[in-house]
Amino acid sequence: MAKTLDKVAGGTEQRPSYESAVARMYALGHELTHLPSHKFDLVHMRVLLAARDHPEDRFPSVLIAGTNGKGSTAATLFSILKASGLRTGLYTSPHLVRINERIRIGDQTISDDDFALLHDMVDRTAERLVEEGELPWHPSFFEMLTAIAFEHFAQNKIDIAVLEVGMGGRLDATNVVEPKVSVITDISLDHQKFLGNTVAEIAREKAGIIRLGGVVVTLPQMPQANDVIGNTILERDAVAVSAVPYVPPVSPAANTEYVVAGKDRPLSRYPLQVMGKEILVETPLIGRHQLRNVALAITAAEELSKQGFAITADTIEKGIRDTRWPGRFQVVPSRDNSPEYVLDVAHNPAGAWALRSALSTFYGEHPLIFVFGAMRDKEIGEMTEILFPLAEQVMVAPADNPRSATPAEIRQAAERTFTAIEDAESVSSALRRATEAAGAKGVVVVTGSIYVVGEAIQALGVKP
Repeated sequence: MAKTLDKVAGGTEQRPSYESAVARMYALGHELTHLPSHKFDLVHMRVLLAARDHPEDRFPSVLIAGTNGKGSTAATLFSILKASGLRTGLYTSPHLVRINERIRIGDQTISDDDFALLHDMVDRTAERLVEEGELPWHPSFFEMLTAIAFEHFAQNKIDIAVLEVGMGGRLDATNVVEPKVSVITDISLDHQKFLGNTVAEIAREKAGIIRLGGVVVTLPQMPQANDVIGNTILERDAVAVSAVPYVPPVSPAANTEYVVAGKDRPLSRYPLQVMGKEILVETPLIGRHQLRNVALAITAAEELSKQGFAITADTIEKGIRDTRWPGRFQVVPSRDNSPEYVLDVAHNPAGAWALRSALSTFYGEHPLIFVFGAMRDKEIGEMTEILFPLAEQVMVAPADNPRSATPAEIRQAAERTFTAIEDAESVSSALRRATEAAGAKGVVVVTGSIYVVGEAIQALGVKP
């Protein structure tokens, strides 16, 4: 691939560096700091891709939108497709530690060299389009990254890509593809500034990934969201496929159990009838909410099998078991005299409730020390009211991100929780203090933002 890229980039010209490519990307600024109209415009994305000879049309894809669970659903489906022998791409956002995590094929994230070269190609194209007046401004961070991912997948001739919508759906940069299957996960309030102030308004944006006559996989959820999704399916004469048959019962009498496999890897385990065969689901994605995400992934895989992709019940079983999605109730075991750590990227009230449920299931009798940080535009007060009552002590810290709330802002938002709160100047500092406070018998829970969890992963030396 590098030789091809060298020719495209100019043959004998000096190869662009990865560091400069990443710096140029971040210099574009975070898309959520822009006005909504600057962020959302598929016309501009299509102009950019047309100038690159439409890489998005050179591979089939699945497009996944939703407020919570779209990343977990994408990771599970990706693992199933890999286990089925398909050369599979995965595009997700945001990343925990390195930008490369967002773009992968099989077991490999995009290499530094390939990222740099593809960035150079797309960036040159963008600059030319701006100079010629075909684009009013340079594409955003997310538009650039999406184009780079599409180029990477197209040049490597993948069999299929699993694409996670960045935000919303209708006008998200990923929504230029023609997906084989669209998937809509659970919808709740988040990003109201951009998507709307009600669940119905937000659902309207998510439902924008439903295609005329296309296949859409979803589950029943809040009535306002159900109404919007159902009406959109009818308006577009789409084929609705419910994942309900693959959601296991969760009553006390049900045959669904949480187990610990090995020393530190919790699993959800339950039998399911899939494609005419009973399989044993063993997913490392923990929490009742994850049972819904796994069901969506199974249903999407089954729909793809009907479209000719070589997917079987056995490969679905293996793919679920092999799923890796770091930072989602990820357990780092106790070593020597250190506590156990739980890393979870819960970043809105729905995610906070899911984390609270999982913590109650696994750590109901353990003393919990929280490291918490959040982005300023999130529902911090509601999140803290959900989570902080579980903690004996909370260390609040800012992430290394311009959108991050300060400790003072978090403390003010949490004033009704009556939990002992300490300020820290950084996530790593908060982690050190939480480790000391928890001791060998406590549990440190790091949450509130994917950026906070990413910094904790680096500080703990854990591989994402």
